[in-house]
Amino acid sequence: MNLHTFKRGIHPPDGKALTNYKPIEILMPKEGALMVFPVSQHIGAPCEPIVQKGDRVLLGQKIAEAKAFVCAPIHSSVSGTVKDIKPMLTPSGATVNSIIIENDGKFEEDPSIGKETDENDYKSMSREEILDKVKNAGIVGLGGAGFPTHIKLNPPPGQEIDSIIVNAAECEPYLTTDHRVMLEKTDRLVMGLDVMLQLHPKAKGYIAIEVNKMDAFEAVSKAAEKYSNIEVIALKCKYPQGSEKQLIYAVTGREVPSGGLPASVGCIVDNVDTVLAIERAVVKNRPLMRRIVTITGSGVNNPGNYQIRIGMNIKEFIEAVGGLKEDCAKIIAGGPMMGPALYNIDVPFVKTSSALLCLTKEEATLPEESNCIRCGKCVGACPMGLMPLELNQDALAKDYDAFEAHNGVDCIECGSCSYVCPAKRHLAQSLRITKRTVMGIIRARKEAEKNGK
Repeated sequence: MNLHTFKRGIHPPDGKALTNYKPIEILMPKEGALMVFPVSQHIGAPCEPIVQKGDRVLLGQKIAEAKAFVCAPIHSSVSGTVKDIKPMLTPSGATVNSIIIENDGKFEEDPSIGKETDENDYKSMSREEILDKVKNAGIVGLGGAGFPTHIKLNPPPGQEIDSIIVNAAECEPYLTTDHRVMLEKTDRLVMGLDVMLQLHPKAKGYIAIEVNKMDAFEAVSKAAEKYSNIEVIALKCKYPQGSEKQLIYAVTGREVPSGGLPASVGCIVDNVDTVLAIERAVVKNRPLMRRIVTITGSGVNNPGNYQIRIGMNIKEFIEAVGGLKEDCAKIIAGGPMMGPALYNIDVPFVKTSSALLCLTKEEATLPEESNCIRCGKCVGACPMGLMPLELNQDALAKDYDAFEAHNGVDCIECGSCSYVCPAKRHLAQSLRITKRTVMGIIRARKEAEKNGK
């Protein structure tokens, strides 16, 4: 078997044995539960609420409208009453204006959703009809980035798409939701890719799966046999294989240029749950209201994979699935390489919530930093070919010009450098913070140039 991969990278223990054989369980919010819907759950401008305090809303009803170009609407995942609209804490640590709905337990559906079409009807839909369904469903990248999917599927004129890649690598340690979706919703996943291919008839579809999921590889390969323009690709197990630029290189051999997007090299990449959401929107006429999450780690009593409703409270979810162990000291929203630690779990699941990793005190204790010995291991591991040790020096010195000159904005924040560093330097954190500062400087400079200042 020919295994595809990218340059450099690392091989951390995958930690997936805790949950990769546990089927997805459906967990519904309780009657009376307060569901919180931040109006910003995506890259781009926040939505504008279109409901008011005291309104009764239905399951699937649009409650916040996308007014800007880079934006995606939000729908209620329950029926109930709008209790308030006010700033609330989110998993990112930011406080965001949010719509709070008390679940009435009836799950009464909005008449506009659920009118399921024949599975082949999407093949007769126009390009505009498919894009409108995806846009109106509020779909964003569910792998963590949160970029509005309808924009990704419709690149600017002149950017011809010839490759649509389903990111099924799931290279982040501990996470297993994509693995379970591939096993349990196989045909729907492949159909979702076929829907995307209707938008770009000259393109070929690829489903890229790491070989530590051979059961999923075999199931998806069988389901894809009836589609002549879909190929299932076997990937070598390596991190960060699922990063967009690295996956494109692994599948096509193309390199996305600095500052460029996948469309600039003829590619579109979406993760497994996003593709499933596209199928639900176009074929089943249902907006984005739910997602699959993994809860795992040594600090939780019952690791597993769950289908949850967006807006559910994380603290209540943890209690419902068996709670935490006494020695749980840290909860990470996502995987251990890129996920942020939660300082408060009284926050809602949002569209980009993928996992909860619960670590014991021993696992969560960070070693003390020591002096860099310039061994170069971080350089050898960096999938972007950067020099993290030099960028870290720029960051510590607050030399933003040097950080930009050394291509620090190309850092994908994967954490590979921190993982391999024998001195235990907090490289990824340092680079992440400085990158945001430098990107702000670049935006301000471009704005000033635009205004002729």
